[in-house]
Amino acid sequence: MRVGMAADHGGWELKNQLAAELREQGYSVTDFGAVEFDASDDYPDFVIPLARAVAGGQLDRGIAVCGSGVGACIAANKVDGARAALIHEAYSAHQGVEDDYMNIICLGGRVVTRHLARELVGAFLNARFHGGGRFQRRLDKIDQLTNKKT
Repeated sequence: MRVGMAADHGGWELKNQLAAELREQGYSVTDFGAVEFDASDDYPDFVIPLARAVAGGQLDRGIAVCGSGVGACIAANKVDGARAALIHEAYSAHQGVEDDYMNIICLGGRVVTRHLARELVGAFLNARFHGGGRFQRRLDKIDQLTNKKT
């Protein structure tokens, strides 16, 4: 699975820890930055390119991290085809993919522990979209807002 990661200074440390662990597990990880800690950087500079790559099909999933995860989530969802959610517990990490075709998980580097982040990312990456029926019908209604098809 091709996974992209992005973080500003608020999520920089967690992103780097998760990226190393995912690579050890055999994931192909693309790092959109930040590549070094800079307390004055801005999450949209990293999250928007990540969201574009996921929405464009160059990556299967994305992981975006900022201090709270809120800003990263807002930025990612501005990109057509990106379906990002701020996640703090495991049920939504997998249910968001299974029912809602979520393709980007947003985490708060100052909110979740490394252990919890590992659990959330695992649930997210191992989940698969149910597809069809009511799940596709709901996505089609959302996609009508941007005239895009999932």
